[in-house]
Amino acid sequence: MLYVKVESGERGREKMTLEGKTVLLGVTGSIAAYKIAYLASTLKKRRADVHVLMTKNATNFINPITFETLTGNKCLVDTFDRNFQFQVEHVSIAKKADVVMIAPASANVIGKLAHGIADDMLTTTIMACKCKKFISPAMNTNMFENPVVQDNLKILEHYGYEVITPASGYLACGDTGAGKMPEPETLLAYIEREAACEKDLKGKKILVTAGPTQESIDPVRYITNHSSGKMGYAIAKAAMLRGADVTLVSGRTAIEPPMFVKVVPVVTAKDMYEAVTSVSDEQDIIIKAAAVADYRPAKVSDEKVKKSDGQMSIELERTDDILKFLGEHKRDGQFLCGFSMETQNVIGNSRAKLTKKNLDMVAANNVKVEGAGFQGDTNVLTLITQDEEVSLPLMSKEDAALKILDKILTLTSF
Repeated sequence: MLYVKVESGERGREKMTLEGKTVLLGVTGSIAAYKIAYLASTLKKRRADVHVLMTKNATNFINPITFETLTGNKCLVDTFDRNFQFQVEHVSIAKKADVVMIAPASANVIGKLAHGIADDMLTTTIMACKCKKFISPAMNTNMFENPVVQDNLKILEHYGYEVITPASGYLACGDTGAGKMPEPETLLAYIEREAACEKDLKGKKILVTAGPTQESIDPVRYITNHSSGKMGYAIAKAAMLRGADVTLVSGRTAIEPPMFVKVVPVVTAKDMYEAVTSVSDEQDIIIKAAAVADYRPAKVSDEKVKKSDGQMSIELERTDDILKFLGEHKRDGQFLCGFSMETQNVIGNSRAKLTKKNLDMVAANNVKVEGAGFQGDTNVLTLITQDEEVSLPLMSKEDAALKILDKILTLTSF
């Protein structure tokens, strides 16, 4: 048996960061331009090297100095600006860029890019880029729905651009409808999906379960647990960022699921059993992070159970054992990881679970350890396999998710 302790300073193969990545933001003449200041600031906090290109019309909505202050780089507007380093500026930035985001994208710039018109710093630079390009239209609803604009967007998709669907809502012009630029957090998610991690799970199907289940007693009350779903959601997001096709089966939680993940909402343990077993055979990796009820009320009252002066007891029955089913039906080459939350004899109980359920790995933690458990943003895990125990230090659940995926990759032949 090999026991490995990972020190807090050690880094995994992957990190959810944009460090070392160059992000190019193209800002055009739209009232939504002010929102890109927040996006630029957030990208900088993610350690990205952020460069901003603006059209002259965009400078009427937000000053280039704002972006220069936030990014630490010169904001480029004029193709013939003489105040630059001795190199062809638009070509040098294009070569550096790992991802391009044109947001907000006006109908004018969309039309130029679709038809090869490069008459300013923004359009010339973007046409010189070979990296992934996102474009986020922002305009009046009637403009957005105009057949000419729609045709231009289809042309850009043909040339490899990914068009981000506008949100619907109240627009600056007073109309209500499609054409609103998505919030910066949404735009950031697209950039992170493209550039945050190496795509070492590309082409793999991963099923993740998360959150608690709820077992009704009557129309008012139910039995549940303290699970927040944060660990499972972090694993689903990390797997998505690494290129996997992710299905997230989730009980009810108070957190937003990650974008670009197929979410299957469930309530009861039976719901989760049916959702998981219906797609389990097609998965390459299954990670069961959900806190599923072991028991449910044997009878559910149709009416609210009224209190009385005496004691009350509820007869419980076993729920379906999802992990046991998965272990018994695990196909060749499939990797199965379970979670084990204990209050005592963590390693012993988790090893018994590993063997009994035919698992490849158990991620075990002790709810009594500070920083571990359901509701917090951190965890303290021990990754247990047949031959090894890897003890991880206190870390964020996002970092723990990456460590789990790192370990799975070392144990598989993908």
